[in-house]
Formats: sequence, structure tokens, C-alpha cells
Amino acid sequence: MRHRSALRNCIEATFARTILWSLEATPLRIAERLGASYARALDLLLPRLRRVAYANLRFAYPDRDDEWRRKTVDGVYASIGRLLVAFARFPKIGKREIGDWIGYEGFEHFERAIAQGKGVLFATAHLGNWELSAFAHGLLTAPMSVVVRPLDNPFIDQIVERRRALSGNTLLSKRDFARSILQALRRNEAVGILVDQNASVENGAFVPFFGRVACANLTFARLAARSGAPVIPGFAVWKSAEKRYVLRFYPPVEITGDATEDTARIQAAVENAIREYPDQWLWIHRRWKTRPAGEAALY
Repeated sequence: MRHRSALRNCIEATFARTILWSLEATPLRIAERLGASYARALDLLLPRLRRVAYANLRFAYPDRDDEWRRKTVDGVYASIGRLLVAFARFPKIGKREIGDWIGYEGFEHFERAIAQGKGVLFATAHLGNWELSAFAHGLLTAPMSVVVRPLDNPFIDQIVERRRALSGNTLLSKRDFARSILQALRRNEAVGILVDQNASVENGAFVPFFGRVACANLTFARLAARSGAPVIPGFAVWKSAEKRYVLRFYPPVEITGDATEDTARIQAAVENAIREYPDQWLWIHRRWKTRPAGEAALY
């Protein structure tokens, strides 16, 4: 990582605090408009993100036309706007208010998994509102552990971590987390990990993802095999008819002990969920960046 000046970090953090304050302090309807405006501003200020999204959608949905792709990417930014509003208002959301924001679906899958006494590994993704999913589970059921990557700006990282921990969740650094995860699972606790990001060749394997191989980290599958913890795919997706999110749990993924095969199974579960809600996944991420040896770069 390149060196970041203290001045840059301070300016960025001030900007982030201002955005969060505006979304927390204003009436909800105004905050929703502001959140949508901030997401549109991100789109305009960083046009390369939309270009990445279009490239990804061409990989994943080659039969769809440009108009469908445009509407899908517009939906991605609308989803980001909703995420920002919810995240900013975490300090105002307690056990009495959380039901207005989100409800469960498929909770029986979690109940059966946790009853086994080996903890639960949530395989989640940048789909819908991944911040609210962990926050809500901490309030509605029990605090859980969440694996996070520290942000490049330490001041913004502190802001984000404070909000993430408000519902009692424990944050585990992605830099050194395996032992902490295993300890949490031995206590029969739930652990959530984002599994949809590009991985390096050193830490991952190439598995199918939307009809094209993508490099996925093997650590999650290895932890599942070592601990015996059930793997439950779970995502907080926006339901426009209900005007709130649904934290949907899916049936457990079968774990064989073969890390590459198990990773492929987990990625398939993620892909299936994204196909249900394609305009809520973070297509602006360069998911297919790492390529097999000899293959040309996709971006």
C-alpha cells in the first residue's frame, strides 16, 4: 500500500463524518434522498467503477443487452445509497427499531445449524446490505464475529468499526483471523465472512463463477472442514414491496474436505443468490482480476 499523508486521511475522515452525520441527523425520507445523491456522486466522480461494472456484466450475462446492463448498474448505485443510509443510522437502531429495517427468512436453516454445537460459518457477499445483515443478527439473535479488512484510512476505519460493533458484534481483522474464528466456533458462535472478493493465486484457486473462472480464497473452506461448522449462505437483500430488507438464510453448503471443490460449492451458492438480485451485487469490484497463467487481463 502506498503511503498516505496525514492531511489526506484527515480530509477524507472529515468528509466521511459529514456524510454520516447528514444521513443520521435528517428525517428518514430526506436521508434516503441524500443517500441516493451521494451514490450518484460516487458514480460521476469515479467513472471507472461503472466501466468495471459493465465489463463484469458482459462476462456474467453475455446474452443481455446494454440497456439491461445500464439499469442493473443504476440499481447497484441505488443499493449503495440505501446501504449508506442504514449504516449511518445504526446508532438510532435498537431492538425495538430493527424490525422496521429488516426481517428474517429461512431462519430455520440457522437454527438447525447452531443446534449442532459447532458454531456456524456465514458465507456472505457484497450483496444487498452486508453491513446491516451482521448488525441486525447481533440484535435479533445473538452477537456474532465478523471478519473485516482494515480500511486504508485509519480514521475512517475507526468510524466504521465503532458502528459495526454497536450491536455487540466482535470484529476480527482479516490479517490474522483463523485462530479467532476457530475459537468462536468452539464457543458455538456464528462467524460471518465475505467470500465474493478477488483473491491472489497464492491464497486461492480458480473456480467457476458466472461461466468464467474466478480466483477465490481457500481459507473459508479449509476452516469449515477443520471446524466441522455448518456453512450457511446468508444475505440481506432489499425487498421494495416491503420497503425493508430481508436477511435470507439458505440451506447449508455441503463440505467435503476438498478445499477447491468446497470453495466452488460456496461460490456457486453466492452466484445463485446474485442471480436472484443482480442489481444489488457490487459489480464495480474487479472480481475477475486474477487470471490463470498465460491468460490476458480482463480489465
